[in-house]
Amino acid sequence: MASTGGVAEWLNAHVSKTCMPERVSGVRILPPPPSMAEKQKVIVVLPAYNAAKTLARTVADIPRNIIDEIILVDDGSSDETVHLAESLGLVVITHGRNSGYGANQKTCYRTALERGADIVVMLHPDYQYDPKLIKYFVGLIRENYFDLMLGSRIRSRREALAGGMPLYKYYANRFLTLIENLASGQNLSEWHTGMRAYTRDVLEHIDFAHNSNDFVFDSQVLFQAIEKKYRIGEIPVPVRYFPEASSINFVRSVKYGLQTLCVALTYWMNRLFM
Repeated sequence: MASTGGVAEWLNAHVSKTCMPERVSGVRILPPPPSMAEKQKVIVVLPAYNAAKTLARTVADIPRNIIDEIILVDDGSSDETVHLAESLGLVVITHGRNSGYGANQKTCYRTALERGADIVVMLHPDYQYDPKLIKYFVGLIRENYFDLMLGSRIRSRREALAGGMPLYKYYANRFLTLIENLASGQNLSEWHTGMRAYTRDVLEHIDFAHNSNDFVFDSQVLFQAIEKKYRIGEIPVPVRYFPEASSINFVRSVKYGLQTLCVALTYWMNRLFM
């Protein structure tokens, strides 16, 4: 096992103190040749549904100097999301009808892989997550420290609530994350983030096509990545809840929570008896 000093040096050079990841110990360091990192194609995918009010702000903050393309998949929006995305010069894919959050991501990842992506960054276009942090996600993957990066909104309860996260969502997030960590043997600070990055290898070797078309898709992907022993890294991201930002209602949240518990229980049972 190599020393983690290289990770610390990279973070000190590239990541501000407010964006320091909380877990880097025990990471196996296998840096790729510089030429390999330089050739990697980075595509940002935006799973969108009625995102017209926040799309322009989200796209404006994406660091264009390190990404090659932005793909927006519209899931049957009734607003001007598609027209706005086209005017911003994005690659736009549309669903004829609303198929669900998971179905949207499936189209995002299939399209990105078809267009030759080596690193795929998934970002909610609701401006809850700071796109400027994409460079750190990409950097840590390019340097081969991690295969999958998560943007965690839960660095502390005070920060999460000060950023506008509803109290019931905060406690539901903490409870579900605790259960998922216990089931998987992980210690992630958040399982339910809408800002992630994957290597091509991860997306090609997890069976995301057979996952749910609903919100539980995200948890299923993480359990699949853990099962295949991919390296998962985290970076804290600021919490930004505001009226224009998308958010599922209480009833959908309860359904999502129950689905998540079922997925965690299934994984734990398989891990225990197989």
